[in-house]
Amino acid sequence: MRLSFFPQRPDHPLADPKELKRILAELHLDKPAKAIDEVRGWFESLEHAEHFRLDRYFDVLRQLDEAAQAHLRPLLRDYLQAPRLSRVEEERQWARNYGYWHDIAALYNGCLERARLDPKSKGSEAFGASVPLAMLRTQAARCAQLKWLAYRYRSSAEDIWKSLGTNYLAAEPAAHTQKSLQLYPAQSGLSSVAQQYLHAVVFATSSVDSLMPLQIELADRLIAHFLPHFVLSPHCSADSVYWVDAGNGLAPLRLARPPTAQQSGLRYFSPATAPQALDELIHVVEQGEVPPDLNLGGKYTQRVLLPVLRHLRLHWALRPPQRQHRRHAVTTRMLVLRGFDESYTVFSGVQPSPTDVPNIENWVVENVSLGGFRAYLDDAPAVQAKLGALLCAQPEGGQNWLLGVARRFSRNTARRANLGVQVLARQAQSIELRPRRSGFSAAIAIPGIWLCDGGQAGVERIVLPLGGFNVREAVEFSHDGRLFSLRPVDLEETGSDFEIGRFHVQKLS
Repeated sequence: MRLSFFPQRPDHPLADPKELKRILAELHLDKPAKAIDEVRGWFESLEHAEHFRLDRYFDVLRQLDEAAQAHLRPLLRDYLQAPRLSRVEEERQWARNYGYWHDIAALYNGCLERARLDPKSKGSEAFGASVPLAMLRTQAARCAQLKWLAYRYRSSAEDIWKSLGTNYLAAEPAAHTQKSLQLYPAQSGLSSVAQQYLHAVVFATSSVDSLMPLQIELADRLIAHFLPHFVLSPHCSADSVYWVDAGNGLAPLRLARPPTAQQSGLRYFSPATAPQALDELIHVVEQGEVPPDLNLGGKYTQRVLLPVLRHLRLHWALRPPQRQHRRHAVTTRMLVLRGFDESYTVFSGVQPSPTDVPNIENWVVENVSLGGFRAYLDDAPAVQAKLGALLCAQPEGGQNWLLGVARRFSRNTARRANLGVQVLARQAQSIELRPRRSGFSAAIAIPGIWLCDGGQAGVERIVLPLGGFNVREAVEFSHDGRLFSLRPVDLEETGSDFEIGRFHVQKLS
């Protein structure tokens, strides 16, 4: 009975400060994957640890989390930039990284819940000074989960948004929402619970499902850079574009479908001055410069960065893109060929068939509109699907081929995915472009695909191979016995293996 008067000590090796220090020092410094696996193993053991005073329990979590950050960075870099991984290895790397952020968010959130349920204990009282940091790191971990889900084109789980909103609202009464703290010792800058929630909202409204994983990472870093320009307010203003109810666990929605009732957790999102600041950065990058205060996690060329900046400009506008054409549910098939070279061959007049071309694919289309279609992909092509890829497709039973670009990719299950395709043109013609200059170089032809519909009056759009567009050089081509001159206007788009240039056209003969 006398033993009950004394607090029970936790029977866990990490409860000993010396043992904790030794374990952290002996993490696999040169093997980030093994280090993260080891840390996650300790996380699992802590879930079942007993008699750990809350403040000490949190301190162990904090130190483990801080030690893991140096290993998470190279894992992220390898996932995004390593040569094409096998499906098994990609799944393994993704599960390791996403699992880490899931685990640490749950553990930090568990600390907050323990403090709420037992606020008078010595551990809870001592933990009080660490509550803002615990809330902040919970929010940051949930944001990291959203990003890793986006890398795999999976929809955001409702429990993540529920946690983000609950912490955001819980921090308000205690004035923790706007309290700025350093998130991790090695990370520059300050953040707050409110800023992390706003970051999640901006990320969700930036249409990252039409970006490649590396572009998603760049978009996420650009969001962090421009975050002070956005506004999340309990009041709807003239420039509000989205709304979110922090209490209902749902992602933001456009104000085109306004909330049906006023709730205490209702917030309105506005891009405010972000579009203007983004335009300034785009102008600088177009001049070949990158500001030194722009932290992108590495050095990136103008060609890599500009498509992401222009994508964000489109979706951060006061009037972001909206669906222009009504969808119609169908169940039909299409023959599909991928890439510029295959498309150029088709629009030269060759009519391929499944028996003649080994790499021709047969897709199931689920809905169509004037602007494009959505195809169901089974497991094999889903792995190979690449956003920004040029496609030519022929509807079942038809003779005409259309030209399109893979725009949006989403995974419904582990073995089912959908690919959204924007139609560039339903009439196209392969042509050969030659520089308008004399001499030997004039004989060098550049292949192009002339988009014969969907353009502006007096301006023609030509699909070219990467690097084929030169704004300083006029070109010419022959078609149906006539000679045309093209004067470059601008580069409209750059895809994975193509460019679209816009030209003023003049008939010479």
